[in-house]
Amino acid sequence: MARAFRVPRFRVPTSLPKWRVPHLPNNEEPDVFQEMTLGEHLEELTRRLIKMGIAIVFGLVIGFILAQPLLRVISDHVNNGAGLDIRNPTDTITVVFKVALYIAIAITSPVLLYQIIAFLAPGLTNREKRIVYISLPFVALLFIGGASYSFFFAIPQALSFLTNFGGDIFQEGADAQETVNFYLTIMVGLGLAFQLPLVMFLLAKINIVSVVKMRKWRRYAFIVIIIIAAIITPTTDPVNLGLVALPLVILYEIGIILARLLVRGETTRGPVPTEA
Repeated sequence: MARAFRVPRFRVPTSLPKWRVPHLPNNEEPDVFQEMTLGEHLEELTRRLIKMGIAIVFGLVIGFILAQPLLRVISDHVNNGAGLDIRNPTDTITVVFKVALYIAIAITSPVLLYQIIAFLAPGLTNREKRIVYISLPFVALLFIGGASYSFFFAIPQALSFLTNFGGDIFQEGADAQETVNFYLTIMVGLGLAFQLPLVMFLLAKINIVSVVKMRKWRRYAFIVIIIIAAIITPTTDPVNLGLVALPLVILYEIGIILARLLVRGETTRGPVPTEA
């Protein structure tokens, strides 16, 4: 018999939520799925959102410390240290806050991802929980790797090409808002795109896509990579497109190698039929 609907009651927290170190579930233990009412789901969601908000507040403190040095480096890349142009007086605080917020989200991304997954964990099996929890550190590392590649290599090379294109016909005056958006778009886009080998490994681990199919679909994957690179790069020139697409092609091959080595011995054809 279905349980009667109850109106959820929200309780205002009077103290900071407790932080618990996550532990990996044992695959040999039986799966236990927690049945929760709507009110219990909303209370759990509220606790997770409060923890995410506290993490972002602490991350903002670090973000404001790092924002101005980062903007100075961007100014050196774009305008040889001459400063970034602003259109109105509020652009100064708007740009600094935007950069600080992105830094805060990047720093606290493992905490944010864990809170999201922990909210969904009651509906996952022990094997799925174990795979997801083990993948969390690599999500952060790959994102940092993609953002670092774009900041220290891809964007400076792209700016060098764009500023020298056309010779002396154009006079450069880098706008602060547009420049920061240019950096953030490529850094976030490549940070997410660098998750490709991890996604491929997970798909092979949970028997959705086999290594054989990944190799077979390689040419179609390259076409998708070029489309993704065109979306990430805000320009239409082939130089910037290549700077984004080339590492993704390499990462796709790395994903195939990881899936072949780490998922070796596991079948991807479903359960083996037993003899009668």
